Amino acid sequence: MPMTEPSASLATTTTLSEQIVQWATHRIQEQVFRPGMRMPSVRQLAVDRGVSRFTVVEAYDRLVARGYLQARQGSGFFVRERANKPLRRAKPAALPARPIDMGWLVRNMQSGIAADMSPGFGYLPPELCGGELMRAGLRSVSTTAGLQLSHTALAHGYTPLREQLSRKLEEMEIASTPAQILTTSGSTQAIDLVVRHFLQAGDTVIVGDPAWSAQLASLTMVGVNVVGMPYTAAGPDVKALAELAATHKPKMLLVNTPLHNPTGTLLTVAAAYQILRIAEAHDMVVVEDDIYADFLPSGVQYARLASLDQLKRVVYVGSFSKTLVPGIRVGYLAGSADLVESLAGLKLLTSFATPEINERIVYQTLTQGSYRKHCQRMHGALDALREPAFKRCEAMGLKAFCRPLAGFLGWFDTGVDTASLAAMGLEAGYLLAPGAIFSPQQTPSTWMRINIATSQNPAMLKWMAKTLEQLRGA
Repeated sequence: MPMTEPSASLATTTTLSEQIVQWATHRIQEQVFRPGMRMPSVRQLAVDRGVSRFTVVEAYDRLVARGYLQARQGSGFFVRERANKPLRRAKPAALPARPIDMGWLVRNMQSGIAADMSPGFGYLPPELCGGELMRAGLRSVSTTAGLQLSHTALAHGYTPLREQLSRKLEEMEIASTPAQILTTSGSTQAIDLVVRHFLQAGDTVIVGDPAWSAQLASLTMVGVNVVGMPYTAAGPDVKALAELAATHKPKMLLVNTPLHNPTGTLLTVAAAYQILRIAEAHDMVVVEDDIYADFLPSGVQYARLASLDQLKRVVYVGSFSKTLVPGIRVGYLAGSADLVESLAGLKLLTSFATPEINERIVYQTLTQGSYRKHCQRMHGALDALREPAFKRCEAMGLKAFCRPLAGFLGWFDTGVDTASLAAMGLEAGYLLAPGAIFSPQQTPSTWMRINIATSQNPAMLKWMAKTLEQLRGA
């Protein structure tokens, strides 16, 4: 059966095998090729298309793998009984299958809901991510002369990347050597390793209130007592921290600086000095989560605890999952050399080693000059989105906690129970981030985190305005 020629744009962007796959898939879905029907023979289709038999076999193998065809030895390829139905994502459940708790948002961020339907999304949308940088890095790694990936990865991480991270920290006025840096699968693993090393069940940790739910989940699994430190529009409430430390005798302070998630606040130099004095007075380990560091353009005034402490009491955590693509999962921690050595051993016991291929890709991105330009473009795009997004939220009656100077997050008081709002949103196909999952005690909340880069969909905004009005009037 002759095959119509693909469009010019398709021919230039897909391989010959994939063109055959798309042609066959379309005809199967339209029931031109019906269930049980024998497909054109490899020889016939190769002649009709003017391609090699190898190309047709590759295409048919892909169609088998995708569930459209069935290979019968000696007889050829046949349309599968269920292949006439397009393969689609399952519609999100009408209501969350489990309670809205610390893991609720993380699970639903992985449910397949599109970014532009997800004001609660915790990452940049695809158009602002560094996908092209990742592809360029992968191409560069794949053509590296003498590349060997069959050996066992180092527990500490890919050495050239750690050397580059040491230079990156130096630009932040944090002195370090590669021996003081451990690569991790994102910041979540870094924090988990630190928590496992320092804490036991029954110990007390002070975290932000509000705070990112993944941090809270790591602490909860260890069985520690979590105490919330309130935030003001100017950042951490240092006076409250001093009182909490004196009362609860915590072993650790876990603080997100700068561009705190979810409020978007910064850490001032004065507050940073006071936090370190309180930590020293009560012998607390300080974990500084700085995963939004590269969202800050030059000229914004803020402080880092690690630059003041120089990794004596402070363990510094960074990541590239937010600025590049979520799936790359390359993070790191920096601390004293002795601590990093111990954490490397713990990393070996819990996850063996982090994927070196990912670390090589990030290394290429950091060293080829493209990452800095990507961050600059990202800053400009988010700056253009921020004020219109806040105005849209305020037009719906939402009250902003503060006006962040950078980043993509906003923290808003809706005036209604946001857990109920989030459940209704999921039923309608939208992903929201209710305040309860940012609470150390998971208490009901009227607050909600909104991603300014994924909250522009007109249908979603219309639904939210209408639903908020209904809930307020109930």
